[in-house]
Parts: sequence; structure tokens; C-alpha cells
Amino acid sequence: MSEASDDTERPEDDVEMGFMEHLVELRTRLIRALLGILPFMGLAWYFKLEIFAWISIPYRRGHMEEVELTASTLFSWLVTPVPDDLWAQAIPAEQMLTATGPMDMFLVYLVMSAIVGLICASPWVFWQIYGFVAPGLYRREKRYVLPFIGSASTLFLAGVYFGYSLVLPLAYRFFLSLNAEANVNELVTVDKYLPLTAKLLLAFGVTFQVPVVVTILAYAGIVNWKQLVKFGRWWLLISVVLGAFLTPPDPVSQLMMAVPLNILYWMAVPIAMILGPKPPPQEGELTEDGYER
Repeated sequence: MSEASDDTERPEDDVEMGFMEHLVELRTRLIRALLGILPFMGLAWYFKLEIFAWISIPYRRGHMEEVELTASTLFSWLVTPVPDDLWAQAIPAEQMLTATGPMDMFLVYLVMSAIVGLICASPWVFWQIYGFVAPGLYRREKRYVLPFIGSASTLFLAGVYFGYSLVLPLAYRFFLSLNAEANVNELVTVDKYLPLTAKLLLAFGVTFQVPVVVTILAYAGIVNWKQLVKFGRWWLLISVVLGAFLTPPDPVSQLMMAVPLNILYWMAVPIAMILGPKPPPQEGELTEDGYER
């Protein structure tokens, strides 16, 4: 193949880089992403008491056994993740978390600030990911960068919001009900509560990226919409496995993850139909020229 044809097949801003240069570029992007997280992390540390009170809400709602789980209750939790009387009432003793060591709250505040900083800086992190892969993209592909960053950030925050407002209260309610049935008093410590909460929130934020991933695969020509439709039955099984792997071993949180995963997957199919390649004609179908294949 001639040199001229090689140039036409390369991205317009393609620059030859060696392996070490790629590593240096990756390190630079990681450092920039970290520097973007640090200011939000510092701001979260300043408001650590307020944020900790917010993070404790799912656990407190899980303790409200007197509240009947109805559609209106779940809708209220979804649209009002932070109750209006959060600071107006004293926290009952059974709804309080426990610290077992002098450094527990310091470590909790540190991890909590890092998580909040990552969530708030997610658009900047996605931008650094784009900066790393941008040299290998064509100009026509770069037109979709801002929609990609906007949709990825929005879906990530939507996943975190959904997990915080609805999934966590239901999951903790289920866990605490098992203790009540066995007449066991629970002693929930902050160093156990925060990692579990953070894992669930980040898991929902990541899994809500399904439409973005599917759209990228379709735009790259790797899959078409017919293949996605055929793969739908397998995706149902995969979503259940992912729910079991990424959430605690209870049916409530697993179901609450599997259902959105399937909804988001099928939402991406029409997008793949528009942006992705046309499926090749099957046997017996007519081609564009009107001939039977």
C-alpha cells in the first residue's frame, strides 16, 4: 500500500508515539485528573459534617420500620433524597452509626471526601480520558466528544442519585429486617457502612454508562442494532450476574440494578440504529439494488 493511501487512512492529527511516550501521556492525564479532584475533595472536607449526615440518610430510612413501603413512599424518597427535617430532629439511638476507634471518623471523612471529589469532578475526569484517546480520532469523530462527556457525566451522576435515593434505603431495610427476625441487635460501624455505601454508589454510577458504551461500539462499527436486539436475551442474564457481583447478596439491590441495566441497554438500541452501521442483508432479503441475496 502506498504512503499516500496510508496517510488518508490515518486520523488528521495522528502523531507517531512510542510505548514510553504513551505511558508518559497516560501519567500526565492521570495527574491532571487527580489535580481536578483535589479541590472538590477539599471542599467536601470543609462540609464533612453535612455530607456525612446526607450519607447516613439511607441507613436512617432503612431503620424506619413504621413507614410502609408504598409507591408514594418510594416516589417521595426518589424526589426528596434529603428530608426537609434533617437538622430539625435528634437522631434516635437505633439510627446512629458507631465508631470503634479514635481514628475511625478521620478515615471516614477522608474516604468520603475522596468519593465526593471524584463524583463532582467526573466531567473533568472524562475530559482527561478523551484527551488521552483524542490523537487517534478523526475530526468527524471529535464532533461527538462533548455529547459523550455530557452524557457520560449525566448518566454517572444519575446512577449515583438513583442508588442513593432508592436502592440504598431498600437494601438497608432488607438487611435490618433480617436482624429483627432473628432478634439480633445490630452494631453498624462507620468503617463498615461507608465502604459498602461507596461501593454501591460507584457501581450504579458505572453501570449507568451502558448507553454510552453501546453507542461507542455501534459508532465504531463493531456492532449493529440487529445484533444488539439478538444479544438482548443474553444481556438479561449478564445484568443479573453483574447485579449479583456489584451489589450486596440480597435480592432487592440486585433487582434494583438489573432492571435499570436492561432499560438503559434497550434505550441505546435506537441510538445504535441511527449512528451505527446498517446490518448486512440476510439470506432471502433484497439488496439496495433490488436483487435477492
